[in-house]
Amino acid sequence: MSRGVALAHPNIALAKYWGKRVRAGNYPAVPSLSVTLSGMSTRTSVVLEGSLDADVLVLNGKEAHGEPLARAIELLDRLREASGESRRARVETSNDFPTASGLASSASGFAALALAGAHAMKLPWDAARISDAARRSSASAARSLFGGFVHLGAGAEVGPVSDVLAARPVAPESQLDVRVLVCVTSEAEKDVSSRDGMNRTAKESPYYDAWLVDAPAVCAEMERALLAKDLARVGALTERSAFAMHASAFAAGVRYMRAATLEVLDAVSALRRGGLAAWATMDAGPHVKVLVATSDASRATRELTSVPGVLRILETAPGPGARLLEGP
Repeated sequence: MSRGVALAHPNIALAKYWGKRVRAGNYPAVPSLSVTLSGMSTRTSVVLEGSLDADVLVLNGKEAHGEPLARAIELLDRLREASGESRRARVETSNDFPTASGLASSASGFAALALAGAHAMKLPWDAARISDAARRSSASAARSLFGGFVHLGAGAEVGPVSDVLAARPVAPESQLDVRVLVCVTSEAEKDVSSRDGMNRTAKESPYYDAWLVDAPAVCAEMERALLAKDLARVGALTERSAFAMHASAFAAGVRYMRAATLEVLDAVSALRRGGLAAWATMDAGPHVKVLVATSDASRATRELTSVPGVLRILETAPGPGARLLEGP
């Protein structure tokens, strides 16, 4: 029996990734810049057993089937092909935050699966190679292999499936003195997956071409602001990227915002008018993540807790990359 256990944290894209290249291999159409978050995590174990006839996935204590299992098998098959391993795997994975609801569970999930699986199959891969393997299943997962602030480039428009595209660290956790307040507005799974939302946006949004032009410029400017430790500029660009992404998707009939989302956005604007350093962002889900200066985090949390539709607030901070664990 061979085994690997890994822990990974979700990440929040400050400069958004939205859209894929029209080619095999799951290459992003635009670059992104993210922050890996402590305070939320996925723990995954991969056990290779000769007695298994098929891979088994246990997600949050329940055996999973359908798309979640198919996507896990696809990643495991790629690792098996690279390692020469033939045994099937029993995968047990659990999140300590809502799954498939727009809180980046696929990012931490596939990062942890790639790392644990590579270890179980004794692949001598560095973090960049594992990042590339995770990206092929979930582009955002490539970033969760690394801690702090992380960049993932856009894939080339043409090229073989074997083209390597890994995320790269840009700055350490300490680069900005910030917290990320995750305003949870639903515990349910979202209606439209990120993958389906991206595909519909690319096919149907009249603003998608503008997004492809604007997103790389925003990402590059944000990276410069980050390296200069300019929180206000990073925050302003974070909001610009999120609003542009959602506007493009909305024009294709893909709507992730709910009433509570808009209430939180209004509250964040009010916090800023009141002198707090706070900016909002949203991924493909109804939740709002608020980038806030650490000194303002307590007051922002008090104010946002009272916003209608906010179920709870998770206070997170820039955190570490994925890592292997010992023990059961």
